[in-house]
Amino acid sequence: MTAAVQSLAAVSPLLTRLAAERATGALLRDRGTLFLEDGRVVHAESPSTPGLDVLLTTGGGLAPERWNEAVNEAGASRQVARFLVDSGGLAGGELEICHIAAIFDAAFFALSPGSGPSRFRRGATHWIGSVRSVPAAAVERETRRRRELLDAVWPYPQLDTAPVVPRQAAPGQIVTARQRALLGQADGVRTPADLAWVLGRPAFHTLLDVRRLAAAGLVETPHDRPVQVPVPPLPDWITQAQSPDVALLRRLRDALEASL
Repeated sequence: MTAAVQSLAAVSPLLTRLAAERATGALLRDRGTLFLEDGRVVHAESPSTPGLDVLLTTGGGLAPERWNEAVNEAGASRQVARFLVDSGGLAGGELEICHIAAIFDAAFFALSPGSGPSRFRRGATHWIGSVRSVPAAAVERETRRRRELLDAVWPYPQLDTAPVVPRQAAPGQIVTARQRALLGQADGVRTPADLAWVLGRPAFHTLLDVRRLAAAGLVETPHDRPVQVPVPPLPDWITQAQSPDVALLRRLRDALEASL
């Protein structure tokens, strides 16, 4: 198989097959779930990403009380999305934008190579209800593109799960408002996933921001931490010798320590 053909290989062969079958149900993996209707992806969620509720209430303009009201009133009938729009709590366009963002965000993690085996629960639906569907092929294409984009920006995947440790900007270095907001929440303990929840942003976009910051030297890359190399002590025969060369040797040792 050529490299070109390999690059076009399905991200999830089971998803590809379910799309061809026009299946309806939930595709479950360890890092997330994709909900399908007639073979198209209608919703996705992952524990690695903020859900639609966070994107709308923290990152968007929806009051948390309105979201809770929609879930309580329409969750059992699986019509939460329709209730939000019909009750005037949210414009349809804003809901669609956030919903599509949530689908691609969760799918990126759910379809990751380390997400375990796939299982399909036929007929399962999500309580959010109908918003907008996305072709499975488009989800796979976007997932592949995002993987490639992260490595093109800064090919250090350990950044994706490590605490984000800010570094001081160089004199004259420009830091955007978006970057400042992220750096302001980075306390050396929060990971990119934690920051995504705090900021109400899609998790993938936060990963991308962190990698860009690392490439610019504004965030530590974990492998860049300085390694402390122990300097061996001077031999006893030197420290005990009464020679004019001892002072010179001590200066050489001090210079070596200072350069490490």
